[in-house]
Amino acid sequence: MSGITYYEPHWLWLLLLIPGMIAFYILRQQRTSAALHMPGLRQFEGAGITFRHYLMHILFALRTVAVALLIIVLARPQKTDRFQNITTEGIDIMFALDISGSMLARDFRPDRLEASKNVATEFISGRPYDRMGLVVFSGESFTQCPLTTDHAVLVNLMREIQSGMIEDGTAIGNGLATAINRIKDSEAVSKVIILLTDGVNNRGEIAPSTAADIAKTYGIRVYTIGVGTRGTAPYPVQTPFGIQYQNMPVEIDEDILKEIASKTGGTYFRATDNDKLVQVYAEIDKLEKSKIDVRQFTRKEEKFMLPSVIAFILIALESLVKLTFLKKIT
Repeated sequence: MSGITYYEPHWLWLLLLIPGMIAFYILRQQRTSAALHMPGLRQFEGAGITFRHYLMHILFALRTVAVALLIIVLARPQKTDRFQNITTEGIDIMFALDISGSMLARDFRPDRLEASKNVATEFISGRPYDRMGLVVFSGESFTQCPLTTDHAVLVNLMREIQSGMIEDGTAIGNGLATAINRIKDSEAVSKVIILLTDGVNNRGEIAPSTAADIAKTYGIRVYTIGVGTRGTAPYPVQTPFGIQYQNMPVEIDEDILKEIASKTGGTYFRATDNDKLVQVYAEIDKLEKSKIDVRQFTRKEEKFMLPSVIAFILIALESLVKLTFLKKIT
């Protein structure tokens, strides 16, 4: 689909001057008469109006059209080509992100939490047509951003989260339950939760397996991600001399994460470094991409050049006629 639009349409109001110009010109022509009558000019009574006098009216027409075209140039006409084939049935995605103290471990660059935020941000940017939201959890959970299509707001809120915002611990069940509560009433054909954690459930009133059952009831698919290298990792430890990093065993409850994914029709992933985490999100992106078919193409092409050229040709033509055919009259 294509059409002409104007980038600065307010200039088009100047076209209202054109009828005024025409009216003024006609009025002036009607009022034109001899100011002084002289005797002895009877021999000129039969002289008719030559073609050159009609050319003077053509000059005005050229000037009027040129002015109209220049006004259109000021309004910047643009041709807009659009191709749109958007399926209304989208995907709603909630992130459930662990922000416990252990997410500051340095086996990821710069740490697990920042790496998770960065990769999630890239994932969000690659899916402009999905509604997304964010839940964070540690010892308890809360909604950082409800489902929204305003991804700029979501990304900004994602960047603001940091460990220590809420009581420490790992309440996987509570985090999942909060995400379910935010997405369960969605009318989207596909409802997805991406749950990322690096630990073992040790807090909260809701067991992870119970939360998984609830998700299954509402038809919510949960992808779980265990974040952490294998073996030991440098964890932040509070000491009398401040925060120091000590190598400690990495403990992730993979069994419960696999159970959550299995119950809900999702998949469990283990990310052991930054590159693997990127691959995990790419795989999730691929798995969910087939759920929606969205294509959109928009192109704007400036169209002021043609009226500009025509306007200047008319101005040049008017000047040429004045300097040649009408030189003695004008």
